[in-house]
Amino acid sequence: MISSNNRLLRTLRMAAALALILPAVSSAQNPPLGDVARKEQARRKAAKSSEKVLTNKDLPPSSARPAPSPGPAPEGAAGAAVTEQKEAAAADPAEQKKDEEKEEAWWRQRIAQARDGLRRSEVFLEALQTRVNVLSTDFVNRDDPVQRARIGEDRQKAIAEMERVQAEIVQYRKQIADIEEEARKAGIPPGWLR
Repeated sequence: MISSNNRLLRTLRMAAALALILPAVSSAQNPPLGDVARKEQARRKAAKSSEKVLTNKDLPPSSARPAPSPGPAPEGAAGAAVTEQKEAAAADPAEQKKDEEKEEAWWRQRIAQARDGLRRSEVFLEALQTRVNVLSTDFVNRDDPVQRARIGEDRQKAIAEMERVQAEIVQYRKQIADIEEEARKAGIPPGWLR
């Protein structure tokens, strides 16, 4: 019995020693969160100061041809004012960014309108097809020649309208394809047309 008590006592002492040592070891391996945050903040400050801002001057010359000049520059004070305005517009990146945002919004709106028109026309075509089907069934089931004639006229009008809507759908699909092709040629990112 004495030996089992000694073993139990030794086991408890070892557990107590481990309980005291483990938190010290784990804190030595993992620095406090505040220290990590301070180091990260210092690293970001150092990274910001070493960042280089690229401008058009840093880019290689493009293979695109420059736009043709509008002709000789006007002389005198008016000519100088026009030149200053062009330089100011070219030098203001915030304004260029606004133009790009307008372009993105414009492209998104343009493609959205075409797709909405296509969806509306497709839904309308389905409704017209349903109407033609109902009128055809009603036409077959009528015995009265006057009622059959009226139903036949309504069915012909619905069929003519279906043909018009089908042509409209073809136009919308062509318009969407044209917009996508125009955007591709203009170098517009594909995400703008989604």
